[in-house]
Amino acid sequence: MSAVMLITGTSRGIGRFLANHYLERDMFVIGCSRGPSDIAHERYRHFEVDVTDEKAIDGLFRDIRKEPGRLDILINNVGIASMNPIALTPVSSARKVMDTNFIAPFMFSQRAIRLLRKSKHPRIINISSIAVPFRLEGEAVYAASKSAVETFTRILAKEVSGFGITCNAVGPGPIRTALIRGVGEEKIKALVARQSIKEMATFEDVANVMDFFIRPESRMVTGQVVYLGGAG
Repeated sequence: MSAVMLITGTSRGIGRFLANHYLERDMFVIGCSRGPSDIAHERYRHFEVDVTDEKAIDGLFRDIRKEPGRLDILINNVGIASMNPIALTPVSSARKVMDTNFIAPFMFSQRAIRLLRKSKHPRIINISSIAVPFRLEGEAVYAASKSAVETFTRILAKEVSGFGITCNAVGPGPIRTALIRGVGEEKIKALVARQSIKEMATFEDVANVMDFFIRPESRMVTGQVVYLGGAG
């Protein structure tokens, strides 16, 4: 069987693009989201789960251990944002962002290790954001959740290195997804202007970095965060 990949948040946006991208590269892709997926492919399997629900995640991994029985790559893609000043952010919103953006990747990675350690070229890839290095006003909770992801990535890379598992992260700038739908055009332009490359990133740009991390030849690349557009 070709490589088996698990991607969270495949119903739309980056996750949906990545699922199709790797299906085209003959991988077996397992996707998940709270709702259904419109991806119809013989090598695609979809689970409807809430990524913050620990029992649901345990059930998903039980099914993976049964069929296909292995895992080579985990991409923790799912994420949400709460773009409000700190003084106006409800605690419930802050908890939801942290649960989705950090606790979910933590739980998926923790459960994936048991399967990944049996793989020949095991990989974990997380999604961060330029909101971390830019310290964006109005996005404190979102940036904090992604900062946690980055620290988690670097420490996990050390802890699982003995199993041959690499762990890296990609930090995109603004991309045309639902995540930035409520962000004004002027703010988007201002963010892009702060990058070294004054352009919005694309799904293809994200996939390009992930392709590099996934390559067998990238076995020595771990604990890294790559910001698209030169945001670091």
